[in-house]
Amino acid sequence: MKELTLILEKSGNDFLGRVLYKENLILGQAETLGQLEVEIRTALFNYHELQPERVKFRYKYDLSALFEKFGYLKISAIANTAGINASLLRQYVNGQKQASEKQANKIQAAIHKIAKELSTVEIYGK
Repeated sequence: MKELTLILEKSGNDFLGRVLYKENLILGQAETLGQLEVEIRTALFNYHELQPERVKFRYKYDLSALFEKFGYLKISAIANTAGINASLLRQYVNGQKQASEKQANKIQAAIHKIAKELSTVEIYGK
C-alpha cells in the first residue's frame, strides 16, 4: 500500500486536488471529492502504473474544502474553541481571507480537541 498526501482545495463549485509522486505533481479538478479522488487515482495509474487499490490518501484540506466535506461542523463552535473570531473564520472558509500558518494550526488544534472530546462520549439506551 502506498500512502500519499492529497491536498484538497475548494474553488468555486469545484474541488482541486494535488499529489506529489516521484517528483511529479499530479493535479485534478472535479465537482465532488469522490470524483476528484478517482481522477487522481486514474492519473497515478496512467503516468506511474500505480494500481488504484494500492493507493491510500492522507488528506490535507484548505478551510473551504474542510467545511464542505464536514458540513456538520459548526464554524462558531470551532472558532470559539480555537480562540478566534467566528466572522474571521467564516471569511477564511469563504475564501475572502487566507489563514496564516499560526491561525490554521489553531483551527486544526481546535478540531482535534473536539474530536478527542467526542471520542470519549458514551451513550446509553433505556
